[in-house]
Amino acid sequence: MAATVPAECRMANDIARNLGHLPGEEAAEAIAGHIGRFWDPRMRRRLNEHVDAGADRLDPLVVAAVKLLR
Repeated sequence: MAATVPAECRMANDIARNLGHLPGEEAAEAIAGHIGRFWDPRMRRRLNEHVDAGADRLDPLVVAAVKLLR
């Protein structure tokens, strides 16, 4: 059975792919801004939990964005 990627991780990685053309720190800030403005608090909490659990399957820019949101 194949492991599935949690929805929050998949969506955050999609955002990172769309903003990956920006320089590193600017991309992380843009991802954090998007997540902060448009994501439900429950979604942000689950993403935080995934980062705390090791951040496997997450783009490094997403991890940096989550750290900015904290």
